[in-house]
Order: sequence, then C-alpha cells, then structure tokens
Amino acid sequence: MMLASTFLRAAVPSPTSAPTLVLVHGLDSTRFTWNPFLAQFYSDPERFAFPTQMFYLATRFNQQMGLRQTGLFTQVYVADYLFAKDALFAEQTLTGHELELYYQFASLLGDKVARPDLVLFLDAPTSVILSRINKRGISSEKVIPSEYLNGLRRRYYDLWERYDEAPVYVLETTDWDYVNDMQQRAKMLELISNLLEGTDSDESPEPFRKVRDEQLMLFEAG
Repeated sequence: MMLASTFLRAAVPSPTSAPTLVLVHGLDSTRFTWNPFLAQFYSDPERFAFPTQMFYLATRFNQQMGLRQTGLFTQVYVADYLFAKDALFAEQTLTGHELELYYQFASLLGDKVARPDLVLFLDAPTSVILSRINKRGISSEKVIPSEYLNGLRRRYYDLWERYDEAPVYVLETTDWDYVNDMQQRAKMLELISNLLEGTDSDESPEPFRKVRDEQLMLFEAG
C-alpha cells in the first residue's frame, strides 16, 4: 500500500546533500542522520560501499515510516532526498552479489514509502559542486573525485527521464547561494512553495525535459 502524497509535498535532492539540508530545514523536513561509514567509503570505496549504502537505505526507510506514523493530515514535509534516488548510488558503487542483495531489500521497501507531489533537483556544473565541497570544509568530502560526481549526475538525469511518480523540475544553482545568503534562501523557499501551489514566478524552472550532454555541462570539472 502506498502512502498518501500529502505526507511528502516536495523532494529537493542535489548531487551532494549538505547544501539542500540547509535549505529544507527552513521548512518542515525529515531529520538528517550522518552515515558513520561515509568517511571510510570515500577513502576505500570498494571495501565500504555496501555498509554505506545499506545504512542509507535503512535510514531513509525508517524516516519514511516515521512520516506514516504522524497521521495523514498532521504535517507537511519537504525532504532533501527521494527514495528512488537511493539506487543511483548503489548502482555506481556496488557490483555482483552486493548489488543483487541491495536490490532485494530495496524492492521490499520501495512500495511502502511516500511519493512526493513534486521533485526539484538542485544542480550545478561539477566544477561548482567541487568548489562548494571545498568551501564546506568537511574532510571526508574533499576526496570525492570529479569522475564520481560526473557519473552521479548522469545517473540523476537518467532517473529524471524515466521518473513518472511526480513532476520533476531541474534548477541550475550556480548563481544561487542559499547556504549563506538568507534572502536567497527565502527566495528559494518561496520558489518551492509556488511550485507546490501551481503559481508561476520569475525564478520557477520549467518541467524537466530530456536534454543533451553538452547542456548538462557534465564534465566541466575545472
């Protein structure tokens, strides 16, 4: 049985989640949980990919079940992730029996999670993402290679091309600083509210359409 979409109004993912966390915590949002395997994964991905991915899968599912327990009309949520995106990371980091085991667990859990009313993907060229990672100063993230981000962003766009559970919007955020600029953060939150209400604004992106590689600037690592 699927959860009613009223639980989860908007999913706002991004290639790396921390800037989006700052944004959605300005609204009602699911709680962020730090993955204890993440630093080890970035330093030794082959060894720690599976526990890292399974921790995320279990955590996201538990968060979704928490939404279910609140009751149908108690609160509106905006999440910094989309349950369907979890497989993007698994497919990039897992192989063989580990990937097969991941799929088995994900398929058991997927039908029980909430579906959003819309998805807003906050994207930027890889060079911009790397610059933001460096400014954030989290040591475990500084070792993320540009090739990893390129592949991840490609998988995101592949997902948007086949995703049909909610409208998808892609916003290019190179000129946005919603982490440090409170006015821009308020503008971004207003943009999300307008999309949910079906109200157009100057900053509102168009619904996602299939785009070519050169439009994505996938390999601009700077």
